[in-house]
Amino acid sequence: MRIEGTSREDHDSGPPKWIWGLLAAIVVLALLGGAAWWFLAGNKPILVQTTTVRANGQGAPADAVLQATGYVTARRQATVSAQITGTLTQVLIDEGFKVKKGQVLARLDDTGLRAGLAAAEANVRSAQATVAQMRAQLAQAEADSRRQIELAASGMTTKQAQELAATSVKAYAAQLDAAQRQAESAQAQVSQARVNFDYATVRAPFDGVVIAKSAQVGEIISPLSAGGGFTRTGVGTIVDMDSLEVDVDVNEAYIAQVKADMPCEAVLDAYPDWKVPAHVVAVIPSADRGKATVKVRVALDQKDDRVVPDMGVRVSFLATKPKVQAAPVPGVLLPAEALVTSGDGANAVFVVTDTRAAKRAVKLGADVGKFKLVTEGLKAGETVVLSPPAELKDGSTVQNKE
Repeated sequence: MRIEGTSREDHDSGPPKWIWGLLAAIVVLALLGGAAWWFLAGNKPILVQTTTVRANGQGAPADAVLQATGYVTARRQATVSAQITGTLTQVLIDEGFKVKKGQVLARLDDTGLRAGLAAAEANVRSAQATVAQMRAQLAQAEADSRRQIELAASGMTTKQAQELAATSVKAYAAQLDAAQRQAESAQAQVSQARVNFDYATVRAPFDGVVIAKSAQVGEIISPLSAGGGFTRTGVGTIVDMDSLEVDVDVNEAYIAQVKADMPCEAVLDAYPDWKVPAHVVAVIPSADRGKATVKVRVALDQKDDRVVPDMGVRVSFLATKPKVQAAPVPGVLLPAEALVTSGDGANAVFVVTDTRAAKRAVKLGADVGKFKLVTEGLKAGETVVLSPPAELKDGSTVQNKE
């Protein structure tokens, strides 16, 4: 019986199987390493420089000497209170109300004041009655004196009686004068009582807008209180909107460039597309040593209900008064170095969102100074890449240069 086996030739016909497995593992590792290198190299952020585009018509004027920031302030503002201490029975205002000079804002309890006024008026009537009585008595005394003079001339009375009649006239005249002085005093007391009574009505000192309501019905207000406890110092605060202006802090190193009546342009943070013509009212002759700034008062040449106290403002100080120009063409201003040209000649930019750059076609209008006007394809506030590097592609990961 023959047992068939494997010959030496069979063993020498090829490499062992474990070598093939090793080679396969090496190939797989090489492929994985190449993929990892491609992934890491292809996703490495590209360092770029970016800028935010703005709408046409925004930004500092070309002839701006310098810029400064500040806040809207009111030159005429008052916390309105009563001139006496009392309990509120009516409050006729609320925040946002427009009021006229002399308009009633609130009323205090006037029960005691009304009673005092009535008593003073009663005293006046009593004093006037006394005056009338004294006039009548004086008239009688004068008549008696005339009769005594006639009787004395005919020898029918004594000289003493005549003198007594004359003295009586003088006495009643003095009493009448005293009664008249008492009547005048009573009338003055009535005037004082009426003034005190009027103090129970709180009125607007000027035209304005209520920006704060400080008290409610039932609360006690007093001009003498410091505001503690249960006593209020005022009913509300009124601002004269026609007195609004801007206070800005200018670095003391540049304050020499600011002069009175210097033309300005103010842009409110709340309305960045609205330029308000203005001018310098005065440079306050005092510096803030902590901030190294000098305060400048700037008057707004246009009044508008949109301007309210404490709004943030950016003021551009101009070398010359700006000319009246037509409304700017809609679009955004793009730095020329951000523009790239595609192979077909179309204009495009790289817009950065988060950390990705997307290539976007844009449509251009007429140049605006050193900027390109983009009429389609971009919106104000978007971020674009300046001078895009050659390796930047659509969808590339980017990192802004520090």
